[in-house]
Amino acid sequence: MQDVPLLTTAILNHVEAAHPRVEIVSRTVEGRIHRYDYAGMAARTRKLARALQGLGVQSGDRLATLAWNTHRHLELFYGVPGLGCVLNTVNPRLFEDQIVYVLEHAESTVLFYDRTFQALVEKLAPRFTTVKTFVLLSDEDSHDAGTVGALNYERLLADQSDGPFAWPSFDENAGAFLCYTSGTTGDPKGVLYSHRAVVIHALAAGLASAFGLTAFDVVLPCSSLYHATAWGLPFICPINGVKLVLPAEKMDPASLQELIEGEGVTFSGGVPTIWTMYLAWLEQTGKTPGKLKRVIIGGSAVPRAMAETFKTRYGVAVLQIWGMTETCPLGVVATPTPALAALGEDQVDEAIWTRQGRLQFGIELKIVDDDGKDAPRDGETSGALMVRGPWTIKRYFRKEADALLDADGWFDTGDIATIDQYGFMRITDRAKDVIKTGGEWISSIDLENIAVACPGVKIAAVVGIPHPKWEERPLLVIETHDGANVTKDGVLEYLQPRIVKWWMPDDVVFAPVPLTATGKIDKKTLRAAWKDHLSGNA
Repeated sequence: MQDVPLLTTAILNHVEAAHPRVEIVSRTVEGRIHRYDYAGMAARTRKLARALQGLGVQSGDRLATLAWNTHRHLELFYGVPGLGCVLNTVNPRLFEDQIVYVLEHAESTVLFYDRTFQALVEKLAPRFTTVKTFVLLSDEDSHDAGTVGALNYERLLADQSDGPFAWPSFDENAGAFLCYTSGTTGDPKGVLYSHRAVVIHALAAGLASAFGLTAFDVVLPCSSLYHATAWGLPFICPINGVKLVLPAEKMDPASLQELIEGEGVTFSGGVPTIWTMYLAWLEQTGKTPGKLKRVIIGGSAVPRAMAETFKTRYGVAVLQIWGMTETCPLGVVATPTPALAALGEDQVDEAIWTRQGRLQFGIELKIVDDDGKDAPRDGETSGALMVRGPWTIKRYFRKEADALLDADGWFDTGDIATIDQYGFMRITDRAKDVIKTGGEWISSIDLENIAVACPGVKIAAVVGIPHPKWEERPLLVIETHDGANVTKDGVLEYLQPRIVKWWMPDDVVFAPVPLTATGKIDKKTLRAAWKDHLSGNA
């Protein structure tokens, strides 16, 4: 067999040859809608490559972005790795010190940024020691070089010639993307995705057992390009000839509806908070999600009420997904199987809505007990979730000396989970979030999933708070929908028939629930804010 390296440029070459006229629709930060096709994207990407060479960029250099889901950012996803460089996608929702840390740790030499981040970039620029070139991702007529003397992205491309470009060939194990964790337990950690990992991940994620995309689909990624490459959709979609719709920073319900309805979106995905707001907006306006058929939801567990509403009211299937930056990011997807279907529709829904997903080819999963022994796959026994495979991390960037894997190459995810006889995995908690009370364990995730279904509740967060008698007890923090009348007694009354007695929260408080930079509940902040709340309860 031929020894052809698996490079991201192979995806670009394929889509230009096989699906050149399939459309890419992108909202821009200027507020307009940009339309072109994969052939147009490939042509602009070649110009980008020439422009980068003109800037003196060398193979192996890290180039950073502070950008939203737009066509320009998508072009960087191919142009930068295609030259053998690494695209360092910086999460703009990180704290300022963390953004500086990420750029400095990566030693990024060029920073591409959207105009919405201009004030942030100019504020932080004096702290950057490795960034030498700034490029504003904007139209020429709205360009503002600012205090950093930013070049204009469109002018850089306009100055380049059309025509063929000889993409270099190199080792498929070379780095392509550098994605950093959200840094909730210390400095963000870099995960360097290789070309090989990105391509294999994209091939597997497109399978029917996973996302199941075809050339008849229209995909709207509400997962951010800066976060673990938007679940790989910038590569999965071109491989399968999918029309791609990019929402920029506009993730509010009305803006999403404009694209979902106007572009015939059939498939989308994002964190639960996006879809909570979207469903509430549909209810208020009486609108429907058009041709939307499937929504994948990750980042945190899917509220059952959300999945039921999507299915029964709008005919939209909700699929849970689990993954992490360290797994490129796909781990499992909750798609049905004949074995489940034989048990009836209710059992299918139970599995899809309450489990993160089933085993996928390319990534192995197992759970181990406290002694490191394999736990049974009975759906009841929980243990530490371990993963390995060709798109799973081997070591963190610039931490080569740190032992990350066990002797057999397994990576400890930090999650506690079960795996059942059908191959479905269910996260029961993060290892640090399990609540231990009087020698018993409470799953904060399970309790949150029940509480969030209470009418009027927008977000439910459960954390373990120190208790003088029971070691820890659960505190339920609730953020309500606007205008909802939710009371502590009403919530407790709702929970009472649905949970065992010792799971009942010691208190229910109403407050804004903080989220991490990746849209997850920030339990570290919650624990710090409420740590003394139960200190007087004996």
